[in-house]
Amino acid sequence: MTTTVETTPTPRVTDQKVLVQVDDLKIHFPIRSGIFKTVKGTVKAVDGVSFDVRRGETLGLVGESGCGKSTIGRAMIRLREPTAGTVAFDGVDLGSLSSDALRKMRRRMQIIFQDPYGSLDPRMTVGSTVSEPIETHGLAAGQAKRDRVAELLTLVGLDPAYVNRYPHEFSGGQRQRIGVARALAVEPEFIVCDEPISALDVSIQAQVLNLLTDLRSRLGLTYLFVAHDLSVVKHISDRVAVMYLGKVVEIGPPDQLYAAPGHPYTRALLSAVPVPDPTAERKRKRVILQGDVPSPVNPPPGCRFHTRCWLYERLGQPEECRTVDPPLVAISGEHQAACHFAEESVKSDVGVAHMEERSIRHGTPTKALESLAGDAARGNGNQGDPLQTPGGAMEALAASLGAHLPSPGAPVADLGAPGSSAGVPGPDPEAPNVDPQPPAPGTRPS
Repeated sequence: MTTTVETTPTPRVTDQKVLVQVDDLKIHFPIRSGIFKTVKGTVKAVDGVSFDVRRGETLGLVGESGCGKSTIGRAMIRLREPTAGTVAFDGVDLGSLSSDALRKMRRRMQIIFQDPYGSLDPRMTVGSTVSEPIETHGLAAGQAKRDRVAELLTLVGLDPAYVNRYPHEFSGGQRQRIGVARALAVEPEFIVCDEPISALDVSIQAQVLNLLTDLRSRLGLTYLFVAHDLSVVKHISDRVAVMYLGKVVEIGPPDQLYAAPGHPYTRALLSAVPVPDPTAERKRKRVILQGDVPSPVNPPPGCRFHTRCWLYERLGQPEECRTVDPPLVAISGEHQAACHFAEESVKSDVGVAHMEERSIRHGTPTKALESLAGDAARGNGNQGDPLQTPGGAMEALAASLGAHLPSPGAPVADLGAPGSSAGVPGPDPEAPNVDPQPPAPGTRPS
């Protein structure tokens, strides 16, 4: 008779600030064909990715569809078995855990799925869905369990009276809130948010984002936030990682990454963001990538982006881009990019002209401009500065807009007013003032 002794995994030596550590992670899917399902090739969904997620931070993960974002998120909580590499949670290698030990560890890490319609069992009530993880981990029973479910529904902004309703009775945003409540039921430390707002309306997206931000500050949660919307990722993330064809090509704080991207692909993504300011839209330099994304079955050698890279063409197609796979190198501080010519990309103004933060005033009344400029002149005492005088402020604004505003003290004509010179003709002042008469019955007005 043999006895199997379960050994406790030895924690890895890591930084105490790091909660999740991904080291050279590879996830390949075999391509099978024929009667005997022989392997004809592999899809390299994730191919050598390394990064850390620190305690209490939100790491945003962006990239095109099919680049491996969701696959990484699932592998980080071992919903997907890696082909190679390791994922360590709080210093413990998840790949070395048995099924029982992994179940206990999963109480500390959860996931919010992308589809709020397919992630909920249509045959289970809301109460059963939220209480299932509580029962699995033996956290509460009876009235205590029901109280916990009511507390979770209240926490995500739902009425506790909804416990006996089914998923089809809720909207998309409400279903996503139920998914958030289910993820919070076991009081996790780390949550993978797998595109939690992509299937929702814009107004509902803001509600879910505010909910996630509030829960993070109240409960001290750590997020991996997977999304496509770059503006949303910048708003919610402490650091942003950009993926392309199974690899992380750039990572860093959002202020640095968005202001001066070090990888040409990141600049192409920012170039695709629509800008609601026509002036900035006309000034910025757009990048339209040519060709299709290469197949992950047979990725190109060297830098995987060189087949579509605008900087590669601008620099005369350097050989090292075709032959050497660039590693992540530091640009400034925590900002890293996997590009042989990251310095050239940082110097370029392609794609990010619209990211300049400046104050733009549209349609400000003339009297308001005079009052603001007058207050500035009285406060600063700069009588010689044209921007600090009432007339100078108006003239400077007029010069920037290419318009001609009246001088201070001159009467201001309203658009469309009688006798105005704004392109709308007024009535003849010599014509007699006669009230119009209604047309006679049965006649057509002229």
